[in-house]
Amino acid sequence: MLMEPQKLDPARLWAAGAATALVAALVAVVAVVGLLVARGLVRRGGARPEGPRHLGQREHADYALVAAVALAATGLMHLLIVATPAPERFFGWIIALVTVIAVVLPLTLTVNTGAKVATALINLAIGVAIGMLVGNAANNARPVKRRPPETLQYPRSQYYPE
Repeated sequence: MLMEPQKLDPARLWAAGAATALVAALVAVVAVVGLLVARGLVRRGGARPEGPRHLGQREHADYALVAAVALAATGLMHLLIVATPAPERFFGWIIALVTVIAVVLPLTLTVNTGAKVATALINLAIGVAIGMLVGNAANNARPVKRRPPETLQYPRSQYYPE
């Protein structure tokens, strides 16, 4: 028995995917700026960044790639909707496992513990944001199947004659 492919509004899905890419990039930027401020507070007792050289460091620039990851997640969801019977379930598992990898991987590095934990938390925030936003976008990109309203049948009562 062949299953009918699910209907999808691709323009709506990809527009939401682009918005998700923007949100994920902003989550990364806010997290990195927060780390810079916290680093400045801890080192000097006040929020005075050392200059723009911090913003150009490689580990900070890597978070600019989260927009591409969000678009890749949108492409994955599009593929799953077209090709699988339960796309939300598969997408949820894939995103959860990739997020776990992104959280655990920094913890294996040979840097100080604060940097490991901060990177893991940033990766967790980005993974959760992408997973939730793309999942919701996929639900909203499919037409809603509406049932006709049911007429209510009330039992006849001996107290209220017709």
